[in-house]
Amino acid sequence: MLWTLAAALGAAPSPSPSPGFDADAVTPGPLGFAVMAGIGVVVILLILDMVRRLRRVNYRAQIRAQLEAEEAAKAGGAPGEKKGDQP
Repeated sequence: MLWTLAAALGAAPSPSPSPGFDADAVTPGPLGFAVMAGIGVVVILLILDMVRRLRRVNYRAQIRAQLEAEEAAKAGGAPGEKKGDQP
């Protein structure tokens, strides 16, 4: 009995979509394109801003290290050594 039920269900045709519905014609449309384009522009702007901020942080660190090296050279100590570090 189980085999006949399985055979009957397997042989039954699958339902087709309604006649007025074309699965290939369904698209997000202009609104979907505009939303995705807007997200892309925002992501690009965020990446550019992040790169600019990282460069600024790196430049500040380089300048700080250079100023410390100049101060250490004036004081006669080794670079990276601050006043009061010597025993």
